Amino acid sequence: MKKAIIIGATSGIGKELSERFVANNYKVGITGRRKELLLELKDKNPDAYLTKVIDVTDTASSIQQLEELTIELGGLDLLVISSGIGEINEALDFEIEKQTIDTNIVGFTSIADWTFNYFEKQKSGHLVVISSIGGIRGSCRAPAYNASKAYQINYAEGLRQKAAKLKMPIFITDIRPGLVDTKMAKGEGLFWVMPLEKAVNQMYNAIVRKKKVVYVTKRWRLIAMILKLIPRPIYDRM
Repeated sequence: MKKAIIIGATSGIGKELSERFVANNYKVGITGRRKELLLELKDKNPDAYLTKVIDVTDTASSIQQLEELTIELGGLDLLVISSGIGEINEALDFEIEKQTIDTNIVGFTSIADWTFNYFEKQKSGHLVVISSIGGIRGSCRAPAYNASKAYQINYAEGLRQKAAKLKMPIFITDIRPGLVDTKMAKGEGLFWVMPLEKAVNQMYNAIVRKKKVVYVTKRWRLIAMILKLIPRPIYDRM
């Protein structure tokens, strides 16, 4: 039986992915800040889940808990980093920006580094990063969020390059969702908001196929292409 850990499994994409892996015969470690939500998920299938309360912004504690969870699982084949926050912050409230940076950059990096080093020692493994279409360009409405997702995209690419140089079967999958029907989708007049189940179906299939980069749903690849092509003077006025 394969072993997976989902970082950020209390709701949304992380929770749905956890259930998908269990349905496909994985032993799954689920983590998050809210113990009651982890236990609520575990109660659905007690034999399939192990739980750990992890706040990724507390890097020392989170790594200790992650190591303990891996031992309890009996190993680790796959880790998904699904934890993250994003707030509209046009007023540039620094506390909001700092929370985003602490979670999406500092916490993310701590988990990603530990995971890659574990897989390097093991000589195999699969790290999945749930980044975002937002990482393609900056945003005046959520500057730290988009910047943090750009960081995750580039960090995942760096780890993929490192794995290639090591010539080991260590896989890095960067999943870039557009708008998914979760609490993370914020703002007025949102378009192309995809149902959570549909989004997770595509994510799971991409993970199983060990895709390097995938846009979810597939139509968001077109949006990404358009965003990259918009000249800076035009984008600055959008």
